[in-house]
Amino acid sequence: MASTIMIVGVGGQGSLLASKLLGRLLVDEGYDVKVSEVHGMSQRGGSVVTYVKFGEKVYSPVIEEGEADFIVSFEKLEAARYVRNLRKGGTVIVNTQQIDPMPVIIGKETYPEGILEEMKEKGVRVDALDALSLATEAGSAKACNIVLMGRLAHYFDIPYEKWQQAIAKCVKPAFIDINLKAFELGYCQGT
Repeated sequence: MASTIMIVGVGGQGSLLASKLLGRLLVDEGYDVKVSEVHGMSQRGGSVVTYVKFGEKVYSPVIEEGEADFIVSFEKLEAARYVRNLRKGGTVIVNTQQIDPMPVIIGKETYPEGILEEMKEKGVRVDALDALSLATEAGSAKACNIVLMGRLAHYFDIPYEKWQQAIAKCVKPAFIDINLKAFELGYCQGT
């Protein structure tokens, strides 16, 4: 049976790099991996979703409602938007950052309050962290994606060093140190 991960965020947050990193890591670990990317208005801050499925044999990358083992969300509202895809007993790893969508920016709507609390009240296992602060501590606010991958690594029986190797293969040499630090900071966060 395949394991499934959804990576959700808004354009420009690095969800595609995160899926590339996961794909590389899982292929190196000997899994059959399928990755599919869905770009909404990603260049304008719209929703971006990536599906990652892996296992002994995977036939389709698509994750249907109620099938995701993990949702890694780069923003709170995106977590709420896709939580219906999480299977019972699955986990949402979410950056506590708030990025206002266009309707909020132009004043037509307000950003919902208590998103994470509402998910928890519905029985969703939420693993929330301030990935933006940790990424900034690592040296770049753009490294939120790798902070979240560090947090995700806790849920897998894949050695820490393998994650580091995948990062080194997926990012430009000039940014390896920052990304390794970001990964470490995400990894060291308590559950």
